[in-house]
Amino acid sequence: MATHRSSRSGIGVSFRVLGSVVSLAVFLFLTVSLLFTAHPHSTTDTHGFSNVGYGLGSGRRSVLAMKSDPLKSRLDQIRKQADDHRSLAHAYASYARKLKLENSKLVRVFADLSRNYTDLINKPSYRALSESDSLSIDEATLRLFEKEVKERIKVTRQVIAEAKESFDNQLKIQKLKDTIFAVNEQLTKAKKQGAFSSLIAAKSIPKSLHCLAMRLMEERIAHPEKYNDEGKPPLPELEDPKLYHYAIFSDNVIAASVVVNSAVKNAKEPWKHVFHVVTDKMNLGAMQVMFKLKDYNGAHIEVKAVEDYKFLNSSYVPVLKQLESANLQKFYFENKLENATKDTTNMKFRNPKYLSILNHLRFYLPEMYPKLHRILFLDDDIVVQKDLTGLWKIDMDGKVNGAVETCFGSFHRYAQYMNFSHPLIKEKFNPKACAWAYGMNFFDLDAWRREKCTEEYHYWQNLNENRTLWKLGTLPPGLITFYSTTKPLDKSWHVLGLGYNPSISMDEIQSAAVVHFNGNMKPWLDIAMTQFKPLWTKHVDYELEFVQACNFGL
Repeated sequence: MATHRSSRSGIGVSFRVLGSVVSLAVFLFLTVSLLFTAHPHSTTDTHGFSNVGYGLGSGRRSVLAMKSDPLKSRLDQIRKQADDHRSLAHAYASYARKLKLENSKLVRVFADLSRNYTDLINKPSYRALSESDSLSIDEATLRLFEKEVKERIKVTRQVIAEAKESFDNQLKIQKLKDTIFAVNEQLTKAKKQGAFSSLIAAKSIPKSLHCLAMRLMEERIAHPEKYNDEGKPPLPELEDPKLYHYAIFSDNVIAASVVVNSAVKNAKEPWKHVFHVVTDKMNLGAMQVMFKLKDYNGAHIEVKAVEDYKFLNSSYVPVLKQLESANLQKFYFENKLENATKDTTNMKFRNPKYLSILNHLRFYLPEMYPKLHRILFLDDDIVVQKDLTGLWKIDMDGKVNGAVETCFGSFHRYAQYMNFSHPLIKEKFNPKACAWAYGMNFFDLDAWRREKCTEEYHYWQNLNENRTLWKLGTLPPGLITFYSTTKPLDKSWHVLGLGYNPSISMDEIQSAAVVHFNGNMKPWLDIAMTQFKPLWTKHVDYELEFVQACNFGL
């Protein structure tokens, strides 16, 4: 029994000793482990670098830190950023030189930035960072290096952002588009204002022209016996169909005289030429005096008032009835910019001359001159440069109207003058038909009477009372009236555009039989084109005392 108890007691002692040994071993293992693997207490600064303090107050780095040094990788990253931005600044400087920018200061700024990066990296204190090993990198120096690099990067990006417009083609294109759009808006506005101003100028009567009409009228009143043809039998030449007859309808004394002067000057046999001048009652006296102040080399001149043709009344002439409309008068005389420029395409028709019956007399030539077979119609803004008798030798092929065509390409075709959305217009006319010019038109009056063109004109004019078939003016109804009865003349007979087109060549003008100042820039106005004005002024009677007294042309 004693033996058995002592055996159990020995076993118990052995287990206790073994437990003590194991506990000691674990304690020693943990202690050694703590000595070699203790984790440092670390804090991170605002720049992302770790300030590492090692266990037991040691100032040296562990083996693990040496294998993966955050300061070294951070240094490499900072140097790479500096190099990248130095290269970027250098590239912008090179590109700026290539573009030859006017702002040479910008080129210098980029060049300086590139050099600043190089100088910074090459500073001895900072160059030592890259040459040092991982154990000797000074954190304070690294922070200072990073700060200076960041400051230069900030400046570089700011300069690039400000200079982006000079280098970014897309930005340039967009800005250019915006500028073009703004300029186009200003141009459109300026065109409307210019057209409106030109319209006002075209409506105006120059002071010198008004003066001339008044002085001529004073002469007529002072000496009625010298200029009064009432009661005298008409000259037989005025109705002689064998002579060359011209029709001129105008209320402009000086303009009508220039047409007659230029035609007579270039006529080979002036005594065979007869000029039928028709004006309104107000200008009749002045016109009578003007054409009796000088001799026209034997040419015959008849001056009459439109009121002398009794058949021209509102019961017979549709346009006279329409011209009495208050709405139509308001349209013509509306001078407010915002209203007058709504329809800029047809703004040229907003002229009071279209209210005058003088502008519509051209549709009544056969009735005004019943004994004549042929007549040449001339506007008062034309100048004759050659003898025109060749027109009477042209075979008209049974046509009524001899005129120069004005279409080229898609311009000046019927579609531009009439409303082809209207079924009547669409049914009767070809929108691509070529338009022709009013201003110098040779009319076969016998063919006119045979084709009943005046009746045709009345028919269409009545349909257009509300201006639904065409806008305004006399050309659209003329194109309609003589749609299939117009014979094209050679273009050298009639050159147009001297009142609006400055690009007409002088060779074309010099070879023309007639030049036409159609447009707002009439030769008697201050807005006339100076390169063409001498063609007209050389036929003005400056030697007449009335013209001199009014300082005309000065």
